[in-house]
Amino acid sequence: MTTYMANAQTADPKWCLVNANGKTLGRLASEIARRLRGKHKAEFTPHADTGDFIIVINADKIAVTGKKESDKLYYRHSGYSGGLKTMNFGDMQKKRPGLVLEHAVRGMLPKGPLGRKIFTKLKIYAGENHPHQAQLPELVEL
Repeated sequence: MTTYMANAQTADPKWCLVNANGKTLGRLASEIARRLRGKHKAEFTPHADTGDFIIVINADKIAVTGKKESDKLYYRHSGYSGGLKTMNFGDMQKKRPGLVLEHAVRGMLPKGPLGRKIFTKLKIYAGENHPHQAQLPELVEL
């Protein structure tokens, strides 16, 4: 008997809908990364994309604990001398609500071509509406 190895052709991805209203950032991000990777399935294979598509709505209502609203910083650099820009969690949520969750989930996925491919299966929207009704996503409570 040989070990079963899933691949892109044998994987059966589902579409899942996640409501981020009032959820904690890190706990939500780790569960989303787990489902994107496919670790919740019995046929998980480390070198193959066996995960599900994840649609996140209400990304602008993600919560953090403690003083992270003002103390948690996000950095980016323009490439020029002195070009380091910083922004705290609260300002980032106002400016680009989905970017905070994207940043958290991306850090939890594998680095390299497989991780980049898996990341494309994550769809994040700030409000209630999303354009994926035709895929019939099922609501998942995380």
